[in-house]
Amino acid sequence: MESIRASVLDLSPIYQGVDPRAALQQSVLLAQTAEALGYTRYWVSEHHDMPRLASSAPEVLLAHIGAVTNHIRIGSGAVLLPNYRPYKVGEVFALLATLYPERIDLGVGRAPGGSAHASLAISGNFLEQVGRMGEAVKDLSAILLNEYQVEGEPVIARPVPPVPPQLWLLGTKQKSAQYAAENGAGYVFGHFMSEQSGEDIVASYREHFQPSRHFAQPQVIVAVSVYCAQSEEEAAQVASERQAAPFAGRMVIGTAEQVQEQLQALVRSYEADEIMVITDIPDYEKRLRSYQRLAEDVFLLGNRMENQTSSP
Repeated sequence: MESIRASVLDLSPIYQGVDPRAALQQSVLLAQTAEALGYTRYWVSEHHDMPRLASSAPEVLLAHIGAVTNHIRIGSGAVLLPNYRPYKVGEVFALLATLYPERIDLGVGRAPGGSAHASLAISGNFLEQVGRMGEAVKDLSAILLNEYQVEGEPVIARPVPPVPPQLWLLGTKQKSAQYAAENGAGYVFGHFMSEQSGEDIVASYREHFQPSRHFAQPQVIVAVSVYCAQSEEEAAQVASERQAAPFAGRMVIGTAEQVQEQLQALVRSYEADEIMVITDIPDYEKRLRSYQRLAEDVFLLGNRMENQTSSP
């Protein structure tokens, strides 16, 4: 496959018969494996009161994963910004970026991440907060760059890291692309959770991008649901099992050759700088093997296990 960065998005799924602690241990294993295989970054999601997802606080999980990995970028996909005050989010990720210099990504989104009642429990009037999302993103951008002021006085998110976290906006609508462009942030289009293609949205982001201290040029990641099977028979079986899953038709399934062809088409269509892979197959071993096949046979990342040093 033509040279392109590849990364991992993990929802920390709790598969049937597995307890949450074991599910989180699988997330740690996936992050370590992604690093060894040469993936660029590993991101974890934020969801609330969802029985089959274990990651309700990505910043906590990232603190642990940072300690048991060495060089892969780690980040949130995404912190749901309407749930929080931007300054607190900035402090949390400044601390992470101080612990793990030049490795931290702060991806933010505007979805609720759970039921209406869960949203009420965590942030009160969620819709009201969503209405202030543009201002919140602007404030967060300033906070990460140590340019934030309250009543004319500077307020710094400390500790101040040697390099600020990278700021990314995640979404499937025009608004998220607009916020990313206005603030010079990177943009991640959630192809895997969208009912329609987002080429026009991504193109609009590129057209309106304002260079910033975050990024001098627009940066586009396309998040895609992928399963790389060992054979066509296995691919057909997985496809049939997922027919009733949300957005099943958006999933890329096939052998390495078939997956490569489909992903190359997506890269060209979106003019993507990076593909972020989410593989939600209710089998941890199959999930891990799929990421390995993708790294070695599709993205041609090369296995870097020999470069992995022991974790502290």
